[in-house]
Amino acid sequence: MSEAAAIEIRALRAEDEAEWRALWRGYLEFYESAVSEEVYAETWRRLLSGGAHEYAGLIALGADGAAQGIAHYLFHRHCWKIENVCYLQDLFVAPSARGAGVGGALIGAVYEQADAAGAGDVYWTTQHFNTRARALYDQVGRLTPFIKYSRR
Repeated sequence: MSEAAAIEIRALRAEDEAEWRALWRGYLEFYESAVSEEVYAETWRRLLSGGAHEYAGLIALGADGAAQGIAHYLFHRHCWKIENVCYLQDLFVAPSARGAGVGGALIGAVYEQADAAGAGDVYWTTQHFNTRARALYDQVGRLTPFIKYSRR
């Protein structure tokens, strides 16, 4: 069995909170960021709410049951399409699990969720110098010419 075949991807559950927090903290630290406890709590609430316009979350578990990665995604309307699109906001793989297919498995699972919801388009952003992740993204996605701006 390949390492990727040993990865279980499933929706986040209430009992995953400690593992999710550790992985999301790692994600935020990778991007040299931090959030308040209030944001952790509200994000966790949103991820588990099941609301039509709320984020959903996935967790990747290794053969030993250890949490190896997370993905957060959201379906939203689009002015150029009738169907919703899917925004993959956060994707993180624990450093110890990188190179084992976890990131690709999480993206694949988001694609499956999008297909099931009738949202054919899935998009995400990353920093231009995130070369390791971009090597995967070049295999599973298409680089667009858009540049992101945000409010000053």
